[in-house]
Amino acid sequence: MKKGFVVLVGAGPGDRGLLTLKGMEYIKNAEVVVYDRLVSDDILELIPDNAKKIDVGKESGRHPVPQEEINRILVDEALAGKLVIRLKGGDPFVFGRGGEELELLELNGIPFEVVPGITSAISAPAFAGIPITHRDYCSSFHVITGHQKKGEELSVNFKALVQSGGTLVFLMGISSLRQILDGLLAEGMDKHMPAAIIENGTRAGQRKILGTIENLYEKAVEKSVKSPAVIVVGKVCGLSDRFDWFSKRELMGVKIIVTRPKDSAGTLTAKLKELGADVIEYPCIEIKEIENNSRLERVVSNIKEYSWIVFTSKNGVNILFEYLKRQNKDIRILAGQKFAAIGSQTAETLAGYGIIADYIPEIFDGKHLAEGLCKIAGADEKILLLRALKGSAEITAVLKENERAFEDVPVYDTLYVNKGSRDIEALINGNPGIYVTFTSASTVEGFVGSIQGIDLGKITGICIGSQTSKAAEKYGIKHYISDEATIDSMISKITEVQYERNTATKTEK
Repeated sequence: MKKGFVVLVGAGPGDRGLLTLKGMEYIKNAEVVVYDRLVSDDILELIPDNAKKIDVGKESGRHPVPQEEINRILVDEALAGKLVIRLKGGDPFVFGRGGEELELLELNGIPFEVVPGITSAISAPAFAGIPITHRDYCSSFHVITGHQKKGEELSVNFKALVQSGGTLVFLMGISSLRQILDGLLAEGMDKHMPAAIIENGTRAGQRKILGTIENLYEKAVEKSVKSPAVIVVGKVCGLSDRFDWFSKRELMGVKIIVTRPKDSAGTLTAKLKELGADVIEYPCIEIKEIENNSRLERVVSNIKEYSWIVFTSKNGVNILFEYLKRQNKDIRILAGQKFAAIGSQTAETLAGYGIIADYIPEIFDGKHLAEGLCKIAGADEKILLLRALKGSAEITAVLKENERAFEDVPVYDTLYVNKGSRDIEALINGNPGIYVTFTSASTVEGFVGSIQGIDLGKITGICIGSQTSKAAEKYGIKHYISDEATIDSMISKITEVQYERNTATKTEK
């Protein structure tokens, strides 16, 4: 029987940027992924669609899949000849029971590998402005599990920990917080010793509670702290307010729904997350290339008839060049043609194929694109539009009005999708004023169509241009329009609006 291969991959604390490159490569090539509760959605999205996904997540006091069964799953899937990724939060060997899982693999002669991950023991404090070592305060740090087996007392040598004088980091210790603090006090630790709890460390929902070992428990109860959370005890906790960079970001914790298609959301999502936003990807449209496109085949075969090739989105650019590749043709057949792009992103995509746009309008919309073309294109130059099946009528209206010869060829269709709408409805109901980004009129249509019955007055739309704004206005969505039709301008508009909200809140207080 062919034996597969098992890789224990540490997924880190949650932020996808903290996942190792090696771990990412293994995940992307996985045939089976067995994952824990603390692996973030961002990282789970890297799993191939055709891979088998097995959720074995545990919570405190609730283990739906016992460890012995997890071990058996790894063996069975490997014996089926699969590449099995055991995806674990943090690091597999830092209280992750990775060693136990390897024992059965080794006994069955199944080859395996371990890819370390960044443990929350160092990353969560770092994201809270707490250096776990500092020459002026300590010379060591100690990582301790705060979790005990069911029915057993917490087994920690508190005396040795107090005598060490180092920074103490307790993982999985929220349910034992009272015992931990009392144990340190009982062994003589100064009751004024700084201490902290970092909940959801490195994630957009991170919270930090600062105190001392005397009052931290009461503060944790008051704030209803929940797992996952890291407890840090030591003088270095006193540096948190000075060194806290994470919570000071412009959009820290601000919830934003991104409605772009999944394969296009990356740049917007990444930039929002860099500013601290809690981004929820909710693709409401799907771009589908028109199959067996005889019209595209005809115009490509007669491409020399057209002086200008015009793109109104990066989708049209990608589809044209993918079509040429399938036909075993390259960009040399486009020699002599001039190119126009509706905006900077479309032009950037075009440049990725080695072609610099000859024309980009100053205002990134269809009307200004068409008006500009009419000014710079010769009266006898024919224009080829490669765009969506349901494209805006603005461009063709202007071209007709100016009696320009053109051909409008649809190369893709925009399909409305409806996935996870119940979760989104609950999110909107619980967060009045939540931002929703709209990068096209079709994203507005897709969003509205997917959440029937919701009060659209509860959201704040951020629109990329006039056509998108008109679609939002049609449904009575309160919205703002970015100053320019670019992703960066949309983000600037969100930060501007959020700043005004924060200022108003401070004024009220």
